[in-house]
Amino acid sequence: MQEDIKKAIEVLKSGGIILYPTDTIWGIGCDATNEEAVKRIYDLKQRDDSKSMLVLLDNPAKLQTYVQDVPEIAWDMIDLTDKPLTIIYDGAKNLAANLIAPDGSIGIRITDELFSRELCKQFRKPIVSTSANISGEVSPTKFSKISAEIKNGVDYVVNYRRKDNSEVKPSSIIKLGRNGTIQVIRK
Repeated sequence: MQEDIKKAIEVLKSGGIILYPTDTIWGIGCDATNEEAVKRIYDLKQRDDSKSMLVLLDNPAKLQTYVQDVPEIAWDMIDLTDKPLTIIYDGAKNLAANLIAPDGSIGIRITDELFSRELCKQFRKPIVSTSANISGEVSPTKFSKISAEIKNGVDYVVNYRRKDNSEVKPSSIIKLGRNGTIQVIRK
């Protein structure tokens, strides 16, 4: 695993994109502060850049670096959740401009999965995480279901967990409004 992390970080630092396991499904990732790398993911997925992607962090303490004002309820939700939870926050900052939604929001998930958490920790920046598929196609739940087009379109494919055949699901998604509203996007 450490060799995979080392190689993935080299690729991320050079502006490349990776295919890697997360706490949910396999993801396509890049340095979330690198606008050109983010554009490459949009191009690979054939996805309109008005559809924002989420980022992974390894530690909730880092939220304040990328969100202007973290609502108090977010800390409780992160502490109490028993499954992967993506929270959409208003007031994104210090991220690639083309990663931030037109309304200024960003989806962030604190990953608790061994590989992606350690990758984020050692990279010391947020990492984009978007499903490993062409936009509009079904999100693959296992490495073996990822298309050759995606595998060939990234700069590095992580070896760790490729043979894991566990059925996984995307995260729950909740949007927190500035006025204290909570909107469930996906359960």
